[in-house]
Amino acid sequence: MKKKVFDCVEMKRQAQVKLMQEYESRKEEFESYVDFLNSTASSDPLVMAFRKKHSESQIREIEDKGAKKVKTA
Repeated sequence: MKKKVFDCVEMKRQAQVKLMQEYESRKEEFESYVDFLNSTASSDPLVMAFRKKHSESQIREIEDKGAKKVKTA
């Protein structure tokens, strides 16, 4: 069996913790966590490259597919 180099779930958890800590320290600047995420994303070079590569309709389709996978209580 091949040994894993990294744990994807742990990496995601750490990223989420880091984002939440940043939001908590800057929460007065934003109306909501979503506003914070959008602001953070708009200044991220990887997100900017993705948005440049894909049309707005493609991005909406990707977002819609992701939203359908999220289950709410």
